[in-house]
Amino acid sequence: MKIVQVKDKKFTLSIPESEILKGVTEVAERINKDLADKNPLFIGVLNGAFIFAADLFKRITIPCEISFVKLASYQGITSTGRVKEVIGLNEDITGRTVVIVEDIVDTGLTMERLIDTLGTRNPKEIHIAALLVKEQKLKVKLNIEYKVLSIPNDFIVGYGLDYDGLGRNLPDIYTVVE
Repeated sequence: MKIVQVKDKKFTLSIPESEILKGVTEVAERINKDLADKNPLFIGVLNGAFIFAADLFKRITIPCEISFVKLASYQGITSTGRVKEVIGLNEDITGRTVVIVEDIVDTGLTMERLIDTLGTRNPKEIHIAALLVKEQKLKVKLNIEYKVLSIPNDFIVGYGLDYDGLGRNLPDIYTVVE
């Protein structure tokens, strides 16, 4: 599908699933190499990162674990600028290598909050794996070691990302048509 309708907005195809999966495979290969013998704990950020986390995790060949947290900062198609933790992490991460798995980093405020929160639990190291990064919109400096793609500051849906809860199930990524 080249154009999809989600609620009251039209979206046009911008990143096909094949391109996404190629990037996910490349990131997984780098993680496998960089974090071998570290038994990392992958922490997926719900809801948006669940598809990315699953596809990435299937390609990880080193011993590892996965868990999830849920944070919220969006309402409709815009960020509220406020981040609230909805579901926390139950695992003990003291002395662990942690890899945060995020669907999209735009302002970086959600990621900064999560890193600060996890940092109080004494992990050995924290890495970031992001499916998408909006470089132009970043408000904080982050070390995103494992990035699949950089994208412009457009609103997108698909591959786990939503518009008011809809569109997550689309296998490709679509950009809103203004």
